[in-house]
Amino acid sequence: MGLAGFAIATHRIEVWLQAGPRASLTLAAVAALVFVITAGVYGAKAVRFPHAVREEWQHPVRLSFFATVSISLILLSLTVLAVLPAIALPLWLAGSGLHLYATLVIVSTWIGHRSFETPHLNPAWFIPAVGNILVPLTGVGLGFIEVSWFFFAVGLLFWIVLMTLVFNRLIFHHPLPERLLPTLMILVAPPAVAFLSYLRLTGGTLDPFARVLYYGAVVLFLIVISQGRRLVRLPFALSWWAYSFPIAALTTATAVYAQAIGSPILTAAFVAFYGLLCAVIAVLAVKTIIAMGRGEICRPES
Repeated sequence: MGLAGFAIATHRIEVWLQAGPRASLTLAAVAALVFVITAGVYGAKAVRFPHAVREEWQHPVRLSFFATVSISLILLSLTVLAVLPAIALPLWLAGSGLHLYATLVIVSTWIGHRSFETPHLNPAWFIPAVGNILVPLTGVGLGFIEVSWFFFAVGLLFWIVLMTLVFNRLIFHHPLPERLLPTLMILVAPPAVAFLSYLRLTGGTLDPFARVLYYGAVVLFLIVISQGRRLVRLPFALSWWAYSFPIAALTTATAVYAQAIGSPILTAAFVAFYGLLCAVIAVLAVKTIIAMGRGEICRPES
């Protein structure tokens, strides 16, 4: 998700510089390769250790991350929409269909017979339900207008519900475990993506609701970085990748907003966000490779 978001944000830089899409397409190819490798490895795990996959499905926190598969397909479809719509269509159809299925199954699990407690709740719960808000980004370009409105409505509805629940959990209950603290950045993604999807659905009209969505993303970003001291002191874990996609979404949203109003200040903010995104992706990639070499990831929790 983070790498695909990086490719999308890079395309906005290319548009700003009036350059060709070579860099963004290269990054999209890298994101696709990482997705295929990761899916292949996890598929092998499912075959060899099905009980471990069942345990993760039963886990109250890990359950939400299954929906990252469908979101990745949707994002990959967006990275190639402009140049390879014939590839974007099957990716979008597969991603949207899988995500609707994941939403129905996971939300049904939340309200079903399984017992969930308040400490289980964290921003990662946005992924399966609020992730629907991504669908219009490609869907509108492919001509699926009403379907895109449906997914947008679903994502917006669950964002309002889960945002309330998550803030209640963060304010009135025990702090998030260290491993999950990076997921705080996920709070930024829904309004940033909703802003982009809403503009797609309304033909680029920057109305008051669009402005509320964008500035909502900005203030949530400021709230999260106010926790910077706590976040930078954390030992590296794969959950650090939660920083990447929300920053990419806010970077792209800032680019679109700056272009819409012709603001040099917001253009400068876009460039600054993109610089931050590049630094974050670089740090995450290096730390992940080092951790893999040391055998420090994909290990059972103590």
